Amino acid sequence: MPQKLLVLEDEESIRSFVVINLKRAGYDVVEAGTGEEAMRCIESHPDLRLALLDIMLPGELDGLEVCRRLRALRPGTGIIMLTAKTQELDKVTGLVSGADDYITKPFSPTELIARVDALSRRLGGGGGETPDSGVALQSGPFTLSTRNRSLEKNGVKVKLTQVEFSIVKLFMENPERALSREEILLRVWGEDYLGDLKIVDVNIRRLRIKIEDDTANPAFITTVWGYGYKWGG
Repeated sequence: MPQKLLVLEDEESIRSFVVINLKRAGYDVVEAGTGEEAMRCIESHPDLRLALLDIMLPGELDGLEVCRRLRALRPGTGIIMLTAKTQELDKVTGLVSGADDYITKPFSPTELIARVDALSRRLGGGGGETPDSGVALQSGPFTLSTRNRSLEKNGVKVKLTQVEFSIVKLFMENPERALSREEILLRVWGEDYLGDLKIVDVNIRRLRIKIEDDTANPAFITTVWGYGYKWGG
């Protein structure tokens, strides 16, 4: 069965271009032109697995607010933000908004489908991962369940996106080992990811907000300056 995907874009020409190419790639597409319309689509389509959300929209709800609400309602939904070149990455993903990826306009059909396919695979445990029978990884106060794809800190569940979960899993499988940004990008986002390394830093900052006691002095995800990050839980 095709995966259902929401496209939120107020410019009809861009939305039509995106929708046509996604349908050709085999996705079941739901369209919205405003944030309010998108929320109605989200409520009426509980089987949505992915969402492409434009940032700048008419009305009271912009793309980041829809992203925040969608993430709160459906934590497992894959979210890609659509943005103009002039918008900075941090503003696009918004540390609070919880987007998994972003695509800068203008983009080609090839890039669009590659990015959506890559996120779709990650949501299904793709990216080279093979399903396991419920391994639990323990590190300090953290317990990570690969069966439930969940993380607990001191017995309390930490709400993670699928990408954040994959990053923590990679760290906990490689304790005290410095991982370069390039390796994290390859292992989590996959070989066909066409974005840049900044997406790694954005997700690390968002993870620190969720798991660190003091984000100014992280104890679990430490920075290896000029290289990448290391897990020290």
